[in-house]
Amino acid sequence: MKIEPDQLTAFEGTRPGAPGYRFPDADIPAGKASVPGSLRRKIQAALPELSEIETVRHFTNLSGRNFGVDLGFYPLGSCTMKYNPKLNEDTAALNGFSALHPLQPDEDSQGVLEMNGRLIDGLCKITGMAGGTLQPMAGAHGEFTGMKLFRAAFRARGEEKRTRLLVPDSSHGTNPASAHLAGFDVVTIPSGSDGMLDPSALDPYLDDTLAGIMLTNPSTLGLFETSIQEVADKIHGAGGLLYYDGANLNAVMGRTRPGDMGFDVVHINLHKTFSTPHGGGGPGAGPVLVKENLLPFLPVPVMVRAGDRWKRDWDRPQSIGKVSGWYGNTGVLVRAFTYMLSMGGNGLKRASDLAVLNANYLLASLKDVYHAPYPGPCKHEFVLSAKTLKDTTGIAAMDIAKGLVENGIHPPTVYFPLIVHECMMIEPTETETKDSLDHFVDVMKELRELADTNPEALHQMPQSTAVRRVDEVRAARSPVLSHMMIGDRPD
Repeated sequence: MKIEPDQLTAFEGTRPGAPGYRFPDADIPAGKASVPGSLRRKIQAALPELSEIETVRHFTNLSGRNFGVDLGFYPLGSCTMKYNPKLNEDTAALNGFSALHPLQPDEDSQGVLEMNGRLIDGLCKITGMAGGTLQPMAGAHGEFTGMKLFRAAFRARGEEKRTRLLVPDSSHGTNPASAHLAGFDVVTIPSGSDGMLDPSALDPYLDDTLAGIMLTNPSTLGLFETSIQEVADKIHGAGGLLYYDGANLNAVMGRTRPGDMGFDVVHINLHKTFSTPHGGGGPGAGPVLVKENLLPFLPVPVMVRAGDRWKRDWDRPQSIGKVSGWYGNTGVLVRAFTYMLSMGGNGLKRASDLAVLNANYLLASLKDVYHAPYPGPCKHEFVLSAKTLKDTTGIAAMDIAKGLVENGIHPPTVYFPLIVHECMMIEPTETETKDSLDHFVDVMKELRELADTNPEALHQMPQSTAVRRVDEVRAARSPVLSHMMIGDRPD
């Protein structure tokens, strides 16, 4: 067999005749086993031909192009990109966790089962709930699981006509998607001029078709819904349920509990509030906690204590069934449990206090530099708008984001939530020092000044990064979906 020349273009810098690898000798005697002809390659696999040192340098250089919270400020609104203590990584790497097979019997898995059980107990205390599951692999997965629990509860009550699910326009974008996938009819509830949910806006939907409401509190605007008790009373009075999107729990952890606000189902983004690196789309974990009346519907298996032992309980006839291939993203769960134990109750409360303090410090420093549609006080995050700036100078929120990249700062979330034009949603988290916050403020002020004096310079940023300014319209309409050598790229 031979490698076709065209195959080599899939690799950068490949040099025929300089392999940096050697496969081990086959440990099966010749003639004892063979691969069916239909499964054999027609041509040899196209592997890059590089020396070992060239390969190491290639991937090391690529890794240096990544950005993470360990390298710099990462104020990504609504994502809580806090610093992740390295102690969490050490415990997640312990052999008893990392090498345990999910099919290991319960009697041989007491360590991880106890960790899972105690983690659920701790999360219940923090949220004011009665029990839960660790299976969901992300926040949106938790939302979908919560919506399936809604459906199961209504089915058990003989109220399957309850299909109308209310979602405020300040919610996370995954909320309506999760509700729709679970079979609900989504109704968007507009926010008031103050960014808050007006309880009277719920009145037209308080009938026997109401399933409930999904709320993020604080909302994506960084505002705490002060009328939450009235909202809960209205929804429950009409026979509906309340779902709490816990993506913003970092703002209120230790200060108030969703269960005390009236919520029936809660998901928690452990990879946000309880500290796991989650840039680039993973890993994650979105445990779901419920009130007492919803316990029978939890996914199987349910973690239960049997004397001084723990076991997985599969005997749950009303369960919605499994929602994960195994039992959850164990590495993330271990990190979260470690974070919970190392912080303690007072530490978790202190984390929320500092997250709110840092956000309000930034808002107070920038609300006269950029337009602040909701001038505060805020919770853990806040929104600024570049609409006025765009109208006067042509500089949009995206330009400010690119300017931050040029200055070694990850940009905040832009253009979300959609109800704020030219939105910049900023969340500093509690782990940033005052020095790093002040540096961010200085850069934001410099970019504002540049917008007034030399907007074209901002339109060209970033210039010093590995990938410079991208034509985003062209990238969306004519994406290059396969790798090409740099010299082969179209102009």
